Amino acid sequence: MTDPLTIQISPHADPETFTDPAAAVARLEALYAEATGFLLTKFNEVLETGAAPSRYRAFYPEVRLTVNSHVKGDSRLSFGHVSEPGTYSATITRPDLFRNYLTQQIGLLMRNHSATVQVGPSTTPIPVHFAVAGQPEVTVPQEGALGISLRDVFDVPSLASMNDDIVNGTAGLHPDGSGHLAPFTAQRVDYSLARLAHYTATLPEHFQNHVLFTNYQFYVDEFEAVARRMLADPSQGYTSFVAPGNVEITTPDGAIAPLSKLPQMPTYHLKRPDGNGITLVNIGVGPSNAKTATDHIAVLRPHAWLMVGHCAGLRNSQSLGDFVLAHAYLREDHVLDDDLPIWVPIPALAEVQVALQEAVAEITQLEGYELKRIMRTGTVATIDNRNWELRDQSGPVQRLSQSRAIALDMESATIAANGFRFRVPYGTLLCVSDKPLHGELKLPGMATEFYRTQVANHLLIGVRAMEKLRDMPLERIHSRKLRSFDETAFL
Repeated sequence: MTDPLTIQISPHADPETFTDPAAAVARLEALYAEATGFLLTKFNEVLETGAAPSRYRAFYPEVRLTVNSHVKGDSRLSFGHVSEPGTYSATITRPDLFRNYLTQQIGLLMRNHSATVQVGPSTTPIPVHFAVAGQPEVTVPQEGALGISLRDVFDVPSLASMNDDIVNGTAGLHPDGSGHLAPFTAQRVDYSLARLAHYTATLPEHFQNHVLFTNYQFYVDEFEAVARRMLADPSQGYTSFVAPGNVEITTPDGAIAPLSKLPQMPTYHLKRPDGNGITLVNIGVGPSNAKTATDHIAVLRPHAWLMVGHCAGLRNSQSLGDFVLAHAYLREDHVLDDDLPIWVPIPALAEVQVALQEAVAEITQLEGYELKRIMRTGTVATIDNRNWELRDQSGPVQRLSQSRAIALDMESATIAANGFRFRVPYGTLLCVSDKPLHGELKLPGMATEFYRTQVANHLLIGVRAMEKLRDMPLERIHSRKLRSFDETAFL
């Protein structure tokens, strides 16, 4: 039996107290850079020599807040304060990526509680896989390829630190007795950042605060066309467009070379310098993809996400190309049942609903009673069986009728439910592409000119709705309806 390796730890730093949020975040960045730099140096040494005389460890930085008073802050805010006195903490990763978010959240805590924050090393090790994730020239060999076990030399990702217990409301206190300051641990965030790069073929740095999801390639083509028009007009405030492979253009005629193999969820970004642009994710078909995408994008703390895709119309009064604005969801997707029980209601968010309806009116030039000709508001059913219409119709149709559903798809309720779970404002505007209960199946040659025009308008409506939400104050769009009894202070 070999003797265990001694542990060599990244240089220790004592906690420091801050009254300025920008200075606190700068300290978080310095600590993170020191820790990951130490791991990267030792990792490269092990790769070069194939030997490890010691075990190497570095820790995530953390931010810590202590509140001693029951005096409440601004109760109109759904974030930026803690509910009762105590000590609260959060491990932090990639503070460079989250600089604006962290500065804002820490600043709100300082103002609302007239408090200082402490910044120092945490007791949570940084897995070597995450420390080198930002170094494209460095790859972590598979276990056994070096002749030594990386697990014996470096810390590796731990499922115990990468769960959703905080957002699911099932987490206890931290081992040191402090409460949770943020909805995700640093390891959970790092895990999702790595998965996002894998699934979308774009870096997390490109993601914008407003995210559109779609299940149809046509919307990708339209989004690129819209982006090029926006780049041709500097007054719109957009500065670049990013496609899979991190190909970035800044002019309307910029060339985008397509990847030889697209990722599972191709993603495109119409960027603004402040991050308040629009990201479009083609999640494909199915609730599993919808959950996967939102599980990981949630760690970026977007200000809103919307589903703009195709659906089956369930009413004979609907026409192909009609719009459906979801104000309720029938959840038969099942992928979130263990995280968010189906008895949990998913409320419509007034701010999102109004933005979508106003956007439809602007793009279609219809309003009031005339708008009802092309758009219905009602319940959207989301199901996990793409060929549901091939089953005995007595069961599904009866449930759909009893629920008053007006449309059915495979993604919308999943995206809305995960928005509710992760406290990300959500909404759904669908376009009717078939009516299987009324003999209009999704088959070649069945699309009408009206349908084609409406699909083109649909993407524009999604973009316009996001622009309306962007113009709202942050405290208005992040509704208190999304917050539980005992919430984290960070959004």
